[in-house]
Amino acid sequence: MTIRKELWFGFILMGLIVAAAIGMVLSVGTMTNGHYGLLMLSLVVVAIMLGFPTAFTLMGMGMMFAYFAYHSGGQTSGGALKQTLDLMVQRAFAVMGNDVLISIPLFVFMGYLVERANLIEKLFKSLHLSLARVPGSLAVATLVTCAVFATATGIVGAVVTLMGLLALPQMLRGGYDVRVSAGAITAGGCLGILIPPSVLLIVYGATAGVSVVKLYAGAFFPGLMLAGLYIVYVIILAKIKPALMPPLTAEQRFVPLPGPLLKAGATQAQRAVPALIALLKGRRNEGVDSGYLLGQLGIALAPALLFVAVALWSYQNVTQVASVEVAVQGLQRMGDSEAAPASSGGLAEPPMSGGLQEPAGGLKEPPSNTGLQEPGGGGLKEPPSSPGLSEPPAAAVPATGGLSEPPGAAPVNPSTGAAGGSGVSPSGSATPAAEAPSRQPATRGYWIGLGAGAVALVGFYLLLSFARLEIFKMLLASFFPLLVLILAVLGSIVFGLATPTEAAAVGAFGGFLLAAAYRQLNFTMVKESVFLTAKTSAMVCWLFVGSAIFSAAFALLGGQDLVEKWVLGMNLTKTEFLILSQVIIFVLGWPLEWTEIIVIFMPIFIPLLDNFGVDPLFFGLLVALNLQTAFLSPPVAMSAFYLKGVAPKHVTLNQIFAGMMPFMGIQVLAIVLLYQFPAIGLWLPEVLYK
Repeated sequence: MTIRKELWFGFILMGLIVAAAIGMVLSVGTMTNGHYGLLMLSLVVVAIMLGFPTAFTLMGMGMMFAYFAYHSGGQTSGGALKQTLDLMVQRAFAVMGNDVLISIPLFVFMGYLVERANLIEKLFKSLHLSLARVPGSLAVATLVTCAVFATATGIVGAVVTLMGLLALPQMLRGGYDVRVSAGAITAGGCLGILIPPSVLLIVYGATAGVSVVKLYAGAFFPGLMLAGLYIVYVIILAKIKPALMPPLTAEQRFVPLPGPLLKAGATQAQRAVPALIALLKGRRNEGVDSGYLLGQLGIALAPALLFVAVALWSYQNVTQVASVEVAVQGLQRMGDSEAAPASSGGLAEPPMSGGLQEPAGGLKEPPSNTGLQEPGGGGLKEPPSSPGLSEPPAAAVPATGGLSEPPGAAPVNPSTGAAGGSGVSPSGSATPAAEAPSRQPATRGYWIGLGAGAVALVGFYLLLSFARLEIFKMLLASFFPLLVLILAVLGSIVFGLATPTEAAAVGAFGGFLLAAAYRQLNFTMVKESVFLTAKTSAMVCWLFVGSAIFSAAFALLGGQDLVEKWVLGMNLTKTEFLILSQVIIFVLGWPLEWTEIIVIFMPIFIPLLDNFGVDPLFFGLLVALNLQTAFLSPPVAMSAFYLKGVAPKHVTLNQIFAGMMPFMGIQVLAIVLLYQFPAIGLWLPEVLYK
């Protein structure tokens, strides 16, 4: 019955699309090429809903209607066919020459390697034990695990499937409601298409011509905001209705201690650091290796050492005074508050405001009527003194024969070689200002941050029992390696150290290292990862080719112009346009996947953005948040089918769909928050890429 309902829902949607297309044909007296473009668009959507391959449907429809567009323009059949084939080749070549697409197989390969390193089981266990006292701890741990793992992999199907195998049985055994459990897994698994490094953002960037680096920086905080809203919803629901998510029992929270610590007399609730110090200097460690105890103490003290290192590094940066340099280029004017000339013995300009000038009234002849005369029978006579160029008086010429400083020049400081001690070296190069302090007092914000960190560190050690030390070691082994990999990839992209393609290569290499470190690297695993990477990358690239051909045919028919005239004829404001576009994308998320929405409909929306003053970067962030619904909305909610494939038989698709609905509402709330406060997505790109 469930499948039949879904089929009816899909047939109703297709019927509405077909009815709209027929209504357009009947209402228009004369069908123009633009109307044929809209007809092509509706036929593509119906064909995809019927199950035809998206990429080849786009290519086939695009070539058919491109031939129609060329032929209707007066071309012969042979000429139209030649132009259509040329269009296909040119579009395919342009897509394959896009350097940004190289990062897609590398990021996908990194995701499959991390997935097969079996980190997710350890990650989920350590997180749900560390969050044991939080209401709805298993659901919260599921969401955090999905967010971290989805960031490292970006593969929705892999994350949902693995969490369905790992977290769903534990939540059901813990008495969790089926709908809440399914909703947490499916919603958390979809975060990978938003939080960088995301293939969706790469596809949108390549389609819209937006920098992928800026998209990654812009999507970082919206992704964290969406994950945070999910977690807040789960915690509030667990507090209001604890029957839906019962707290963990003492048995579920129990953490066994290793044998050497038990042999030394350690207990679960005993504080770790004082006990380890006492064991090292006491007699109770006779049967335990001191090296083992020192290792445990080193792990326990690692946060304190890291805190000290970060505090010292921050203090150095905060108190350091940037050196003020005076840039001197060429000769400087004298007589003002300007710097002195490059050397005290060089030629200097007279003290004038405009550099070299002619004397007042121009160059004049000597006052004699007989022309130039030689006084005393030798040498040309100079004109009388004037405000123009003049030779310094003879008394000012030093005994060494060099030229003296012009009148009014500042005295030269012998220690600096510059007039007035301006800090310019005799060679003319810039030097730091004289007697500038090398350090400045730390800011109040630094001390406040240092104090807050110190209080948190003290609280951490007051609560650090041997049981929590074991949980911390589990986090070190599962969470922090993934965190380092994610920060290395995203940090190198966001801070401009590497292009997305270079960072993807680093991430793929990091995936290799993680798989090797966890002893999962073997030929079979690498072969499977390469095969799945090739399959996924080929699908995305063929989608780009099909989209390029389809978009070209749509533009040839004038469909884009018709849509633009229709939208502009509605006299919409910027807000109304954004609402309309997001509603259309939200509705399209029901029958279509995000790849189809981006490659088919983004080329239609992007040209309209300039008319309404919408930043393509901001629009892309709204679309990325909105396209979460493509995995959570029936009847093509792929995450629901991924989960159903691994869930127990008593878990139905209707229960999974019902569990996803509240999280879809949270997505809509996130879109509204991002629109009301654009700085959530635009602040980081503006700070980093001014």
